[in-house]
Amino acid sequence: MRITTKGQVTIPVEIRERLGLLPNTDVDFEISGNTVRLRKVRRGARARRGRSMIARLKGRGDIALSTDEIMALTRKS
Repeated sequence: MRITTKGQVTIPVEIRERLGLLPNTDVDFEISGNTVRLRKVRRGARARRGRSMIARLKGRGDIALSTDEIMALTRKS
């Protein structure tokens, strides 16, 4: 694995999936001697990601449906 000229490295998919490292996941770097450890930040990261997702989607719906109409759509196979 190589570090790009921008200082980036690709984390293998197996590691990302095992640790739940999704896009926009906050991480910290911990240095110990000549070793660097990458840690997933757990301080409210999910709440922040949820708020961010809602903010991006807010106001994008352009079709007015009643609750009954939405439920009917979700129940169709």
